Amino acid sequence: MRKKPRFHSLKKLKVRQDWSRWTLYSLAHQRPPNVTGRTYFQQKWTAKSNTRAYHGEQIREKKWKRLFSRNLPAVVPMDFNYLAHHDGSEQAAGRGAGADSAEKLNRPPPMTPYMQMTYYPIERRLDTAIFRSLFASSVRQARQFCVHGLVKVNGKKMPYPGYMLNPGDMFQVEPSSVMFATGAPKKRTSTARKVAKEKAAARAEAREKAPQPSAPSQPEPVPTREEPTPAELKKHMQDLMEDVENVLNEDVGAKDKQKFRAFRQTVKKAVSLWKTASPETVSTLDAQFEFLKDALDKKQAAAEPSRNEPTESTALMSPEDQQKLRQAFDKLKLETEHTSAWNKKDASAPYATPWRPRDYMSAFAFIPRYLEVNQSICAAVYLRHPVARPGLAEVPTPFHLETGQLAFNWYLRRR
Repeated sequence: MRKKPRFHSLKKLKVRQDWSRWTLYSLAHQRPPNVTGRTYFQQKWTAKSNTRAYHGEQIREKKWKRLFSRNLPAVVPMDFNYLAHHDGSEQAAGRGAGADSAEKLNRPPPMTPYMQMTYYPIERRLDTAIFRSLFASSVRQARQFCVHGLVKVNGKKMPYPGYMLNPGDMFQVEPSSVMFATGAPKKRTSTARKVAKEKAAARAEAREKAPQPSAPSQPEPVPTREEPTPAELKKHMQDLMEDVENVLNEDVGAKDKQKFRAFRQTVKKAVSLWKTASPETVSTLDAQFEFLKDALDKKQAAAEPSRNEPTESTALMSPEDQQKLRQAFDKLKLETEHTSAWNKKDASAPYATPWRPRDYMSAFAFIPRYLEVNQSICAAVYLRHPVARPGLAEVPTPFHLETGQLAFNWYLRRR
């Protein structure tokens, strides 16, 4: 897997199959191929390089050459009303003698872009079809879904992203993975150095607040109390682990989550050593958790504004108007929360909730004609192979017609 700075470059623009601002920038700067001062070999090489960066860049060149075919599928649409009244013999009547109508001479049929179908075998691949169906934000992510076993073809798990679909095949992706792939990611704003300092400060304060065993000057009669068994200490630490998980499932900040995750690792290590655990260790863990929880409660209380205190914008309003405004906001909040059950706020989700589309998705949100997609169940049917029509090639490509011609000629010679 190549790194993103090398994968996207603003010096050498390459259009990629993903939803990103770099791809939008490259699309905005697309120009027809420069043919002045360049040899035919250089023109074909540049066209091949640019088109391969978009069409199947995850496929090795040797594998793609085996998929390449010089036979490009195309269809000629015919008028069924015309065919119902004629048998075709009139097409040859008076050819060259002025029998052709003036309308046909003035309006020639649009040209069929055959060369834009150069990469049509790649559209049959499972990972490309998943990306075309808007189930993933990039072809590489669709490939990852296949490898991780999140894709089914005709009801069976398909871990091979290079599986060639046949007409009528239905593929389905795990809905939770689709929501993660196409939803807005969670924003994490934290610096590793600051987090490390906060962790060290939290540990130091926890050690100071932890009860220190001190020997009494005069021994007093203490009622006999049985020491907790290692099994009881293990159960107590497991309950503490559940409390930490409940805090992490809440809507807390990224820095606070890092603190609790670090503390969770400490508790997990203590649980693994439960046979040699001591009551002092468990009491120290309890004190640390209480300290972190109190700090979190104070921060949330300070961040939450007081509802009864009027702001500058509402200070000039009458109490009746303020009450009406407060009721309207409460009603709007309830309507937003209960609009749909699936799109509610969930802190445990790996994507931002309530769910919203990923940035830069709108520019790439289109579905080709050869796919029938059902977004409700995250499934799609591969209807047929893409074909070329007069004035239209069904293989989505951002490149100019001349670029497709040069790329096709490159592989036509080196097949």
